[in-house]
Amino acid sequence: MTRALIALALAAATAAAAAAPPLTRAQALAALTTADVDARRQAAAWLGDLGTMPDAGALVRALRDDDDVVRALAERSLWRIWSRSGDAEIDALFEQGVAQMQGGDAAAAIRIFTTITEKKPDFAEGWNKRATIYYLVGEYAKSLGDCAEVIKRNPDHFGALAGYGQIYLALDEPERALEYFQRALRVNPNLSSVEAAVAELKRLVIEKRKGVI
Repeated sequence: MTRALIALALAAATAAAAAAPPLTRAQALAALTTADVDARRQAAAWLGDLGTMPDAGALVRALRDDDDVVRALAERSLWRIWSRSGDAEIDALFEQGVAQMQGGDAAAAIRIFTTITEKKPDFAEGWNKRATIYYLVGEYAKSLGDCAEVIKRNPDHFGALAGYGQIYLALDEPERALEYFQRALRVNPNLSSVEAAVAELKRLVIEKRKGVI
């Protein structure tokens, strides 16, 4: 299925989930493993709206579903779950920090995410967002430190694993970058850009070992 068709199917699945009778958490988790693809899509979408961190494992498994729309919904729902701390004050700060990121105010965003990591250190996504900003401003050591905090709290965070890869690329350490990109793909095999990077890095590492480059 093309990206455009997947986007249309995602929108349709999300609308269908909103219009369908409300699911319970147990029903949604059970539906993720049913043979009915529409039920799996509805469940994956529902968990994005109302799921919590204990549901993330089921969505990680759904990243290998036979249906590409279920996989896309599972990935989107994971990001939504990861972005909810369960604390209204922290969630409000998080939204402010994301807005500062999107507005290009790195210093302000760093201050906000630092406050989040201090007030709720177990909230992995606070560390992840600060890691992203540190990477963007070239503070690679600090970004690596925050990535470590993310993985300590959320070992399945494929975004942070891919982030490690990007940092090691910037540090001209292709072998370490390859290691982390491969780890990200083991969690989420649907990361097409990471998959492409792995193929290129494998070629570069082989050539480097042969002394070609």
